[in-house]
Amino acid sequence: MAIVQEELAQHFAQVPLDVFGVYRTFLNPDWVYDGHVMQPTAKCAVILSLSGSADFVFDGEDRYRLEPGVVLLGGFNKRLSIEVGPEGFEYGLVHFLPSGGEEAAVRRLCEVSELHVPPDPEIAELHKQLLHASSSPDSMSLLEKKSLFYRLLNQLLLADRVSRNKTSYTVVDESIQYIQKHYMEPITLEKLAGRCRMKPKYFSYLFRKYVGLAPIDYLIQYRMNRASELLLQGGFPVASVARSVGYSDPYYFSRLFKKHKGMSPGKAGQEAAGDWAAGP
Repeated sequence: MAIVQEELAQHFAQVPLDVFGVYRTFLNPDWVYDGHVMQPTAKCAVILSLSGSADFVFDGEDRYRLEPGVVLLGGFNKRLSIEVGPEGFEYGLVHFLPSGGEEAAVRRLCEVSELHVPPDPEIAELHKQLLHASSSPDSMSLLEKKSLFYRLLNQLLLADRVSRNKTSYTVVDESIQYIQKHYMEPITLEKLAGRCRMKPKYFSYLFRKYVGLAPIDYLIQYRMNRASELLLQGGFPVASVARSVGYSDPYYFSRLFKKHKGMSPGKAGQEAAGDWAAGP
């Protein structure tokens, strides 16, 4: 089963989004807001808890307690009531909607997802900048709003991943940096685990829990992405590209590349050359 952050990040990267209103709102203590009980929500939302608490109840049964440290995503076409706590509830809100993409991915982004995100000044600043960009009608501000929204999503998902995996964060993050720096060298699971003074099985468990991929699968995908970048530049023989990402056998590299990218490295290089030759 995919880890929530990785699954959402993958869908957000693939599905085009339209970003709408950005708000900062305070709800009065001990009130019940039921405006969306009869009329379902028309958009998805990012809801950032700023102070106080409130229960968000979707479709009369799915209840989420929002307070600082909790963020909700999604919530399209839901019957929503909000039961505010005795101290009131202040929150940041950004409305968005998927504007295309695969049906399953769109459906997943419209579902309600709960993230655990400790209060973070960088996230607060991004929301503040979104408020400012949203109030300006010019096209450059609209583009900035969309850019800021993607940065906000990325920061929220990263923070949730860290908060859910505090014990493995330092170990895995350092291993990821090592892979990205030394991907062209021979790397094994045993070597990665040994650097952290862990048994391979336990290291692999922590890595998968944090990243959503086994360590060697992450290494292979990183190598294939780097190889793809080189091939898109054009002019490099396949054997040279293979060696530059850690494979001495170009035939084995070609099989891996085709498996992960859906085409042979030779064809990827030819297509890149064709794109440049075609001109504007």
